[in-house]
Amino acid sequence: MDEVRVGGLRIAYERAGEGPPLVLLHGWPLNSREWRRQIDDLSDEFTVVAWDTPGCGRSSDPPETFGLSDYADHLAGFIDALGLGRPHVAGLSFGGGLALELYRRHPTVPRSLILASAYAGWAGSLPAEVVEQRLRRSRWESELPPDEFARTWIATLVAESAPAEMTAELVAILSEFHPAGYRTWGRAFAEADLRDVLPRIDVPTLLLYGDKDVRAPLAVARQLHASIPASKLVVFPGVGHMVDAEAPERFNAEVREFLRSVESQADGTKVRRLLAADPG
Repeated sequence: MDEVRVGGLRIAYERAGEGPPLVLLHGWPLNSREWRRQIDDLSDEFTVVAWDTPGCGRSSDPPETFGLSDYADHLAGFIDALGLGRPHVAGLSFGGGLALELYRRHPTVPRSLILASAYAGWAGSLPAEVVEQRLRRSRWESELPPDEFARTWIATLVAESAPAEMTAELVAILSEFHPAGYRTWGRAFAEADLRDVLPRIDVPTLLLYGDKDVRAPLAVARQLHASIPASKLVVFPGVGHMVDAEAPERFNAEVREFLRSVESQADGTKVRRLLAADPG
């Protein structure tokens, strides 16, 4: 993995391929290793960049006062530091909420949004009592040994039919969690309410959800779909929260088709502008 410093924090990331840039934002409390199936498959056509969010993987822990806006500002700085211009931005779960906050604070950065198993923040998508329950649980979980922490989380992330090998891989990634970074994330995401930004989104947006997701159920998906103009919702049958890992072939195919469509529309717009400027 490579590293770059942004706002005083060390940010680790993996980069592969050439072509239009695609930035991948992992779910919490995982890290960029979650995206290996997308990096391997999509890097034949795109520049795929998967970062470790501050407080995850090989990145530094952020200050305890970090809010979702701070994560988004560091993400914008990261994109700028790597010279990615206007990338497509894909996020799963917390990563989807982070993509929305990036759009709120830096609307000219994302070229398109891919929101997988995403929330409009916990406060923006879940009942208040559920948010409080999750926040209390995250404080308790942060004190657990890594193996117990991983076992506690995995049952809510994948469907019962998920392949054992894939589940074991996710357990290994979960075991690498940062206790301090985990507590900071829990507070920041519990406070986040991104509902106001949804109707203002004017970039192409793809929503990907599993119908067996118990963390971001289809009611959450439908709320985002109804609120984001011209968004497309795709539901994967028999799949839980980790749609990228549980159904990688379908996930990658949907992402590739979506990105090709966005790129094609952009190319068509460029041609029309050139013809309008020089009709002869």
